[in-house]
Amino acid sequence: MRRLFYLVREAWANMRTNRTTTIVAVLTTAFTLACVGIFLLLYVNLRHAAGSLQEDVKLMVYLEDRLRGERVQELERKLKADRMVAEVLFISKEQALGEFRVQFPGESHLLEGLGENPLPASFVVTLAPSFRSPDAMRGWVERVQTMAGVAKVDYNQEWLSLLAELIGYIELVAIGVGILLSAAAVTIIGNTIRLALLARREEIEILRSIGATRTFIRIPYFLEGAVLGACGSALSLGILKVAFELFRQQIQLTGRFSGIEGMISFFPLSVCLALVMAGMGLGFAGSVVSLLRVGEGRA
Repeated sequence: MRRLFYLVREAWANMRTNRTTTIVAVLTTAFTLACVGIFLLLYVNLRHAAGSLQEDVKLMVYLEDRLRGERVQELERKLKADRMVAEVLFISKEQALGEFRVQFPGESHLLEGLGENPLPASFVVTLAPSFRSPDAMRGWVERVQTMAGVAKVDYNQEWLSLLAELIGYIELVAIGVGILLSAAAVTIIGNTIRLALLARREEIEILRSIGATRTFIRIPYFLEGAVLGACGSALSLGILKVAFELFRQQIQLTGRFSGIEGMISFFPLSVCLALVMAGMGLGFAGSVVSLLRVGEGRA
């Protein structure tokens, strides 16, 4: 226990001795990780928005006009028995006409001269949550379109595919930027540890001469790197949180994009803790790299 206390005290002494370098390292690491956090926050919210929109997607199964009575019920039974289907709602031709008049009162006169109701009967289908991906929807639509009595199956395929493609690109960019900026954070913290090693070269040499092991000498620098990484990560989360709240307030004040402020959210606590732990890991890696480059055995 006394040894552990000594190692922690040495790490704290290193940071106090190199106070300016420590502060610069924490700030630089924080802004570097904040850049990563922006992409991560954008990715998380887009995924959440895409999930919410997919839950609201309804597939319209339009029926042929010649389909009547028992064949409609038979088709409804088939759709309800499908394991991919969560809910089926039948809309008759009369109901479709009524809804059209309610939704487009100014255009209802266009149908009056046609005599017979031209709108088809349809089923409004909601797929089960586990089958709402664009690929699953596309496969289901292709299968149902071959059923007898089905004239057309319609849903917003292009829009969903575009959203999925956009999320994929952002994911790739976030991974690439995350790798680059994480390497930058490791380098920044590594250089800080390297400066501390060089500043305390004589002290380390004395420790070695009295029999201190490499591990005993290295641990304070490992702790210092981990603390710098954790502090930088925590500060980056604070910067992101302030920027996020300012952005949300700006949306509310301008009145544009109403409803979006309720769809976006900051990282949950579990993700924040994971990011702090990731920062700690990057700081630890920076210390390892620095000790390997300097050659602690000669320092």
